[in-house]
Amino acid sequence: MGHLAVHIELAMTNDVLIHTEAGVMTLTLNRVDKKNSISVAMYSAMADALAQAATDASTRVAVFQGHETIFSAGNDIGDFLNKPPAGMDSPVFRFLHAIASFPKPLLAAVCGPAVGIGTTLLFHCDLVYAGDNAAFSMPFVNLGLCPEAASSLLVPQMLGYHRAAEALLLGEPFMAEAALEVGLVNRVLPPLEANNYAQQQARKLAAKPLSSLIETKSLMKKNQTTQVLQVMAEEGASFGRMLTEPAAKEAFTAFMERRKPDFSQL
Repeated sequence: MGHLAVHIELAMTNDVLIHTEAGVMTLTLNRVDKKNSISVAMYSAMADALAQAATDASTRVAVFQGHETIFSAGNDIGDFLNKPPAGMDSPVFRFLHAIASFPKPLLAAVCGPAVGIGTTLLFHCDLVYAGDNAAFSMPFVNLGLCPEAASSLLVPQMLGYHRAAEALLLGEPFMAEAALEVGLVNRVLPPLEANNYAQQQARKLAAKPLSSLIETKSLMKKNQTTQVLQVMAEEGASFGRMLTEPAAKEAFTAFMERRKPDFSQL
Protein backbone atom coordinates (compact mmCIF):
# COMPACT_ATOMS: atom_id res chain seq x y z
CA MET A 1 0.00 0.00 0.00
CA GLY A 2 2.94 2.35 0.63
CA HIS A 3 3.91 2.45 -3.05
CA LEU A 4 0.28 2.93 -4.03
CA ALA A 5 -0.18 5.87 -1.67
CA VAL A 6 2.74 7.77 -3.20
CA HIS A 7 1.52 7.20 -6.74
CA ILE A 8 -2.00 8.34 -5.81
CA GLU A 9 -0.54 11.57 -4.38
CA LEU A 10 1.52 12.07 -7.53
CA ALA A 11 -1.57 11.62 -9.66
CA MET A 12 -3.06 14.53 -7.69
CA THR A 13 -0.06 16.83 -8.09
CA ASN A 14 2.79 16.92 -10.59
CA ASP A 15 4.15 19.93 -8.72
CA VAL A 16 6.57 17.61 -6.93
CA LEU A 17 8.08 14.69 -8.83
CA ILE A 18 9.17 11.68 -6.77
CA HIS A 19 11.45 9.19 -8.47
CA THR A 20 13.44 6.32 -6.97
CA GLU A 21 16.34 4.68 -8.76
CA ALA A 22 19.29 2.62 -7.49
CA GLY A 23 18.34 3.24 -3.86
CA VAL A 24 18.09 7.04 -4.26
CA MET A 25 14.71 8.75 -3.91
CA THR A 26 14.70 12.19 -5.53
CA LEU A 27 12.02 14.75 -4.67
CA THR A 28 11.99 17.44 -7.36
CA LEU A 29 10.07 20.67 -6.79
CA ASN A 30 8.43 21.05 -10.21
CA ARG A 31 6.38 24.22 -10.06
CA VAL A 32 8.78 26.66 -11.67
CA ASP A 33 5.98 28.90 -13.03
CA LYS A 34 5.04 29.54 -9.37
CA LYS A 35 8.69 29.79 -8.25
CA ASN A 36 8.43 26.31 -6.73
CA SER A 37 6.24 27.66 -3.95
CA ILE A 38 5.04 24.73 -1.86
CA SER A 39 1.34 23.95 -1.64
CA VAL A 40 -0.51 21.80 0.89
CA ALA A 41 -0.75 19.00 -1.72
CA MET A 42 3.04 19.14 -2.23
CA TYR A 43 3.72 18.95 1.52
CA SER A 44 1.41 15.95 1.70
CA ALA A 45 3.09 14.15 -1.22
CA MET A 46 6.58 14.74 0.19
CA ALA A 47 5.58 13.71 3.73
CA ASP A 48 4.07 10.46 2.40
CA ALA A 49 7.12 9.73 0.25
CA LEU A 50 9.57 10.32 3.12
CA ALA A 51 7.49 8.19 5.49
CA GLN A 52 7.58 5.34 2.99
CA ALA A 53 11.31 5.78 2.29
CA ALA A 54 12.14 5.76 6.01
CA THR A 55 10.96 2.14 6.35
CA ASP A 56 11.59 0.81 2.83
CA ALA A 57 14.96 -1.00 2.84
CA SER A 58 15.33 -0.53 -0.93
CA THR A 59 15.45 3.26 -0.46
CA ARG A 60 18.75 4.21 1.10
CA VAL A 61 19.08 7.97 0.47
CA ALA A 62 16.70 10.88 -0.25
CA VAL A 63 17.52 14.03 -2.24
CA PHE A 64 15.64 17.33 -2.54
CA GLN A 65 16.21 19.38 -5.67
CA GLY A 66 14.63 22.22 -7.62
CA HIS A 67 15.38 23.97 -10.90
CA GLU A 68 18.75 25.54 -11.69
CA THR A 69 17.09 28.98 -11.45
CA ILE A 70 14.89 28.49 -8.36
CA PHE A 71 14.84 26.12 -5.41
CA SER A 72 11.71 27.37 -3.67
CA ALA A 73 9.96 30.66 -2.90
CA GLY A 74 8.64 29.02 0.29
CA ASN A 75 5.00 28.52 1.19
CA ASP A 76 2.38 29.16 -1.47
CA ILE A 77 0.88 32.20 0.25
CA GLY A 78 -2.62 31.94 -1.23
CA ASP A 79 -2.84 28.21 -0.57
CA PHE A 80 -1.43 28.70 2.92
CA LEU A 81 -4.03 31.36 3.80
CA ASN A 82 -6.90 29.30 2.35
CA LYS A 83 -5.80 26.15 4.19
CA PRO A 84 -3.82 27.23 7.26
CA PRO A 85 -2.16 24.37 9.17
CA ALA A 86 -4.62 22.88 11.64
CA GLY A 87 -2.66 20.99 14.25
CA MET A 88 0.30 18.63 14.10
CA ASP A 89 -1.50 16.28 11.68
CA SER A 90 -1.60 18.92 8.94
CA PRO A 91 0.53 18.24 5.82
CA VAL A 92 3.13 20.91 6.62
CA PHE A 93 3.76 19.54 10.12
CA ARG A 94 3.83 15.97 8.83
CA PHE A 95 6.50 17.10 6.36
CA LEU A 96 8.52 18.89 9.06
CA HIS A 97 8.32 15.85 11.32
CA ALA A 98 9.43 13.64 8.39
CA ILE A 99 12.57 15.64 7.62
CA ALA A 100 13.49 15.99 11.31
CA SER A 101 13.17 12.27 12.01
CA PHE A 102 14.32 10.80 8.66
CA PRO A 103 16.80 8.08 9.69
CA LYS A 104 18.73 7.80 6.41
CA PRO A 105 20.98 10.30 4.59
CA LEU A 106 19.04 13.35 3.40
CA LEU A 107 20.63 15.57 0.73
CA ALA A 108 19.67 18.76 -1.09
CA ALA A 109 20.78 20.56 -4.22
CA VAL A 110 19.87 24.26 -4.06
CA CYS A 111 20.07 26.79 -6.89
CA GLY A 112 18.58 30.26 -7.01
CA PRO A 113 16.31 31.62 -4.26
CA ALA A 114 15.56 29.40 -1.24
CA VAL A 115 13.00 31.28 0.85
CA GLY A 116 11.48 30.33 4.21
CA ILE A 117 10.98 26.57 4.29
CA GLY A 118 13.26 26.46 1.23
CA THR A 119 16.10 27.37 3.62
CA THR A 120 14.90 25.91 6.93
CA LEU A 121 14.48 22.39 5.54
CA LEU A 122 18.21 22.43 4.71
CA PHE A 123 19.11 22.46 8.43
CA HIS A 124 17.67 18.93 8.55
CA CYS A 125 19.71 17.69 5.59
CA ASP A 126 22.99 15.85 6.06
CA LEU A 127 24.65 17.18 2.90
CA VAL A 128 23.74 20.32 0.92
CA TYR A 129 25.17 21.39 -2.44
CA ALA A 130 24.48 24.89 -3.75
CA GLY A 131 24.64 26.58 -7.09
CA ASP A 132 26.67 29.78 -7.01
CA ASN A 133 23.38 31.60 -7.68
CA ALA A 134 21.79 30.32 -4.46
CA ALA A 135 20.23 32.95 -2.16
CA PHE A 136 18.98 31.82 1.25
CA SER A 137 16.43 33.80 3.26
CA MET A 138 14.14 33.33 6.25
CA PRO A 139 11.85 36.39 6.17
CA PHE A 140 9.34 35.22 8.80
CA VAL A 141 9.46 38.46 10.80
CA ASN A 142 8.76 40.43 7.61
CA LEU A 143 5.49 38.47 7.32
CA GLY A 144 4.51 39.12 10.94
CA LEU A 145 5.39 35.53 11.82
CA CYS A 146 8.08 33.58 13.66
CA PRO A 147 10.57 30.87 12.62
CA GLU A 148 9.45 27.31 11.84
CA ALA A 149 11.08 23.89 11.24
CA ALA A 150 13.01 24.27 14.53
CA SER A 151 15.04 27.03 12.88
CA SER A 152 14.96 29.10 16.10
CA LEU A 153 17.11 26.29 17.56
CA LEU A 154 19.12 25.11 14.56
CA VAL A 155 20.04 28.44 12.94
CA PRO A 156 21.82 29.86 16.03
CA GLN A 157 23.56 26.50 16.53
CA MET A 158 25.03 26.55 13.03
CA LEU A 159 25.45 30.27 12.29
CA GLY A 160 26.17 31.57 15.80
CA TYR A 161 23.78 33.91 17.56
CA HIS A 162 24.63 37.21 15.83
CA ARG A 163 24.50 35.80 12.30
CA ALA A 164 21.30 33.99 13.22
CA ALA A 165 19.81 37.25 14.49
CA GLU A 166 20.74 38.90 11.20
CA ALA A 167 19.10 36.10 9.23
CA LEU A 168 15.98 35.71 11.40
CA LEU A 169 15.33 39.25 12.70
CA LEU A 170 16.22 41.18 9.55
CA GLY A 171 15.20 38.35 7.21
CA GLU A 172 17.76 39.44 4.61
CA PRO A 173 19.19 36.97 2.08
CA PHE A 174 22.67 35.49 2.35
CA MET A 175 24.45 34.00 -0.61
CA ALA A 176 26.06 30.65 -1.39
CA GLU A 177 29.58 31.60 -0.27
CA ALA A 178 28.30 32.81 3.11
CA ALA A 179 26.33 29.57 3.48
CA LEU A 180 29.50 27.63 2.69
CA GLU A 181 31.47 29.62 5.27
CA VAL A 182 29.05 28.83 8.11
CA GLY A 183 28.68 25.17 7.12
CA LEU A 184 25.10 25.19 5.81
CA VAL A 185 26.34 23.96 2.43
CA ASN A 186 29.13 21.49 1.67
CA ARG A 187 30.14 22.77 -1.74
CA VAL A 188 29.29 25.56 -4.21
CA LEU A 189 29.02 24.64 -7.88
CA PRO A 190 27.81 26.12 -11.17
CA PRO A 191 23.99 25.94 -11.14
CA LEU A 192 23.82 23.46 -14.03
CA GLU A 193 26.07 21.06 -12.10
CA ALA A 194 24.55 21.14 -8.61
CA ASN A 195 21.74 18.62 -9.09
CA ASN A 196 24.01 16.11 -10.83
CA TYR A 197 26.68 16.47 -8.16
CA ALA A 198 24.14 15.81 -5.40
CA GLN A 199 23.01 12.72 -7.30
CA GLN A 200 26.60 11.48 -7.55
CA GLN A 201 27.08 11.90 -3.81
CA ALA A 202 23.75 10.18 -3.15
CA ARG A 203 24.80 7.19 -5.27
CA LYS A 204 28.06 6.96 -3.30
CA LEU A 205 26.03 6.82 -0.08
CA ALA A 206 23.56 4.29 -1.51
CA ALA A 207 26.47 1.90 -2.16
CA LYS A 208 27.44 1.91 1.53
CA PRO A 209 25.95 -0.38 4.21
CA LEU A 210 22.58 1.05 5.19
CA SER A 211 22.87 -0.10 8.81
CA SER A 212 26.12 1.85 9.18
CA LEU A 213 24.62 4.98 7.62
CA ILE A 214 21.60 4.87 9.92
CA GLU A 215 23.65 4.18 13.04
CA THR A 216 26.19 6.91 12.26
CA LYS A 217 23.51 9.52 11.59
CA SER A 218 21.69 8.50 14.78
CA LEU A 219 24.86 8.86 16.84
CA MET A 220 25.65 12.27 15.35
CA LYS A 221 22.13 13.50 16.07
CA LYS A 222 22.24 11.91 19.55
CA ASN A 223 19.33 13.20 21.59
CA GLN A 224 18.78 16.29 19.47
CA THR A 225 15.88 14.87 17.45
CA THR A 226 13.63 14.91 20.52
CA GLN A 227 14.56 18.54 21.21
CA VAL A 228 14.04 19.49 17.56
CA LEU A 229 10.54 17.99 17.51
CA GLN A 230 9.69 19.79 20.77
CA VAL A 231 10.89 23.14 19.39
CA MET A 232 8.94 22.51 16.15
CA ALA A 233 5.77 22.04 18.20
CA GLU A 234 6.44 25.24 20.20
CA GLU A 235 7.16 27.22 17.02
CA GLY A 236 4.07 25.74 15.39
CA ALA A 237 1.83 26.93 18.22
CA SER A 238 3.28 30.46 17.99
CA PHE A 239 3.15 30.45 14.17
CA GLY A 240 -0.51 29.40 14.15
CA ARG A 241 -1.45 32.09 16.67
CA MET A 242 0.51 34.81 14.85
CA LEU A 243 -1.13 33.94 11.52
CA THR A 244 -4.40 35.34 12.89
CA GLU A 245 -2.91 38.51 14.38
CA PRO A 246 -2.82 42.02 12.84
CA ALA A 247 0.85 42.02 11.75
CA ALA A 248 0.49 38.88 9.62
CA LYS A 249 -2.82 40.08 8.21
CA GLU A 250 -1.20 43.37 7.17
CA ALA A 251 1.83 41.56 5.71
CA PHE A 252 -0.23 39.13 3.64
CA THR A 253 -2.70 41.80 2.52
CA ALA A 254 0.22 43.96 1.38
CA PHE A 255 1.74 40.97 -0.42
CA MET A 256 -1.49 40.30 -2.30
CA GLU A 257 -1.91 44.01 -3.08
CA ARG A 258 1.74 44.28 -4.21
CA ARG A 259 2.51 47.10 -1.80
CA LYS A 260 4.90 47.62 1.11
CA PRO A 261 3.37 46.65 4.47
CA ASP A 262 2.89 49.27 7.18
CA PHE A 263 3.76 47.92 10.63
CA SER A 264 4.06 51.35 12.29
CA GLN A 265 1.04 50.74 14.54
CA LEU A 266 1.73 47.04 15.20
